[in-house]
Amino acid sequence: MKLSIIIPAYNEEATIAEILRRVQAVQLEGIQKEILVVDDASADRTASIASSAGIRVIRHEHNKGKGGAVKTGIASTTGDIVLIQDADLEYDPRDYTAVIQPIVSGAAVAVMGSRFLTNRLAFWGKNRSPYFIHYLGNKTIVTITNLLYGQSFTDYEGCYKAFSRSLLKQIEITANGFEFDNELMCKIFRNRATVMEVPIHYQPRSYANGKKITWRHGLIMLRTIVKWRLLSVDRVAVQETRSAVA
Repeated sequence: MKLSIIIPAYNEEATIAEILRRVQAVQLEGIQKEILVVDDASADRTASIASSAGIRVIRHEHNKGKGGAVKTGIASTTGDIVLIQDADLEYDPRDYTAVIQPIVSGAAVAVMGSRFLTNRLAFWGKNRSPYFIHYLGNKTIVTITNLLYGQSFTDYEGCYKAFSRSLLKQIEITANGFEFDNELMCKIFRNRATVMEVPIHYQPRSYANGKKITWRHGLIMLRTIVKWRLLSVDRVAVQETRSAVA
């Protein structure tokens, strides 16, 4: 079995070498790793650093957004399972085993890593999180998604998500920005695929250190969630219909 790890990257020269080292260090029993960095037209040395580490790199000539980079990765990898890894250090690749296990065992075809199943954020005291507004936005997205799609998950915005390739082949995604994940999960829910959630570790970085997502992206995510609930089912499974016709 092969795991394809897609790393969308945009101006991440400060962290790309270290995250690649951590990804390469992960040992997965009986599973081959395929690592691909999709450089989304970075203006720094992200692509050259990744290449010098012996990693395959695809470079966009023009910035397409995180979702656009992930779509390039999906089309360019060959694994039985596809996992998304951010190019910063917020997430721990040692969680890969937990994230992909439900797919390996056949219990699910999609897995979401949750930052909130075991970790409880604090907004007071010495170790308080500085991102209270982000937390509120995340809870809003979780609540609305669960209500509209009849789910009970705790985190839709965590980086770590894994999918069977056969599932991804059935779904066509139009989004190119951070809302890519939301469109994909909403369509998976409407296709009634089996999804599981597992706990993952998370260490947020600051805007000074390169954090990019803002409240404006949150508004786009909410619009995406509502949009794909309202559109008819034939618009949700476009790729599956085309495959059947072919």
